[in-house]
Amino acid sequence: MAARGKRYQEALKLYDRNQLYSPSEAVDLLKATAKAKFDETIELAVKLGIDPKRSDQQVRGTVVLPHGTGKAVRVAVFAKGEKAKEAELAEKVEGGWLDFDVAVATPDMMSVVGRLGRILGPRGLMPNPKTGTVTFEVERAISEIKAGKVEYRADKTAIVHVPIGKASFEKAKLIENLAVILDALIKARPAAAKGGYLKSVALSSTMGPGIRVSPMQIVARLAEKYE
Repeated sequence: MAARGKRYQEALKLYDRNQLYSPSEAVDLLKATAKAKFDETIELAVKLGIDPKRSDQQVRGTVVLPHGTGKAVRVAVFAKGEKAKEAELAEKVEGGWLDFDVAVATPDMMSVVGRLGRILGPRGLMPNPKTGTVTFEVERAISEIKAGKVEYRADKTAIVHVPIGKASFEKAKLIENLAVILDALIKARPAAAKGGYLKSVALSSTMGPGIRVSPMQIVARLAEKYE
C-alpha cells in the first residue's frame, strides 16, 4: 500500500484535480502517470443524469471497441451438446468455478443457467439477451466478445464504469475507444431522463487517481467524429 500511495501522490502533483481536461489532455496525463510495473487498465467513469431506481431510466447495453480492451477474454459457453458436458459445466460453476469473464448461453439452455443465477448474477456473469449473450449464434457472440465487445450499465448510483484499453495503447486508440463508448451512452439516453445527462466524466488508470474530463468538449468532439 505504501508503494501505491507514493505513486498515487506523485500522480496528483502532475495535474489539477479541479480542472476539466479535454479528452486528449486527459489521455496524455494518464499515460504519464501510469507507472506501475504492469500494463494498467484505463477506465472510464460517467455519472449520468438519470434516476436508476426508475425502470424507464435504465441505461444498459453493449458496444464493440474498435481497438479492444487489451485483455484476453475468457468465455464460458452453455450450449446443447453432450448431456454429460452440460451437467459438468453447471456442476463446476455450482462448486465455485468462475474462471471466465463472460458467459454465453443458447436460449434452450437458460433453464439450466437460470439455476446458477444466485452465483452468476452478483458477479455480473449472468447471460442476458440484452447484451447478446443469450443467442443461438454462439460463434458470432464469442467473436464479438473477443474482438472487444464490452457491456456498459449504470449502477445504483447512476455511474457507468467501462474499461477503454491499456496504458500502453497509442493515444489515438484510447481516444477512439472513449469516443465509441460515449457515443453509445449518449444514444442510450432514456427519454424519461430530464436535465443534464453527462453529469461528470473521469478517466483513471488502475493505480492512479481520476482525471476529470470536460463533458462539453466530449460532445463537441463527438460531433466532429473525433480526429
